Amino acid sequence: MGGDPGTGGRVSALIFVYNADDGLAAALLDAVHKTVAPASYPCSLCAITYGPVSMKRAWKAYLAALPHEKRFFHRQSFARAHPDLRNLALPAILIDHGDGPAPLLSAAEMNALPDLGALIAALDARLGPA
Repeated sequence: MGGDPGTGGRVSALIFVYNADDGLAAALLDAVHKTVAPASYPCSLCAITYGPVSMKRAWKAYLAALPHEKRFFHRQSFARAHPDLRNLALPAILIDHGDGPAPLLSAAEMNALPDLGALIAALDARLGPA
């Protein structure tokens, strides 16, 4: 869990973009969808890192240990903040070294991850040693 070797170990921010809508109503519908039909839920980042209503403890602890700024977006707020990336396949995890977000884990990679342990291992591999 370290910085990117290409930038002298410095990472400005990790950006987590959920393939889910903003708002309380959307969150409630998502909770039901994840519970009733998890296989068809469109956001693997949500499914891996959240239980029915809250962030998983192991994920919360992992994030707290990362030395990077963390930003979280739902698809609409991400499109508003980064209109140039509005066609990015979601979910995704991006990295921003100060020159704009770039993919760290793509939607295809996210969707192939079986569980939280695999997500953490993938992030550790991409971020490099502490």
